Amino acid sequence: MNRSALMLLLLATALPAVAAKPCEELKAEITGKLEAKKVAGYTLEIVAAAEVGERKVVGSCEAGSKKIVYSRK
Repeated sequence: MNRSALMLLLLATALPAVAAKPCEELKAEITGKLEAKKVAGYTLEIVAAAEVGERKVVGSCEAGSKKIVYSRK
């Protein structure tokens, strides 16, 4: 699966339904999905919503006040 398709899959499944989840719980779920797809060489980071900038958001947590961003190593 290419990177773009993977990101769309994560966004479609993670963002809408779990914005109120604790960030560490959501990050663990996203990590599990990435590992199941054999994705390697990435970093997930929890940041304040205002600090996202140009980074790719793959999850939203704590009622949208924080985001989980994905980057390649």
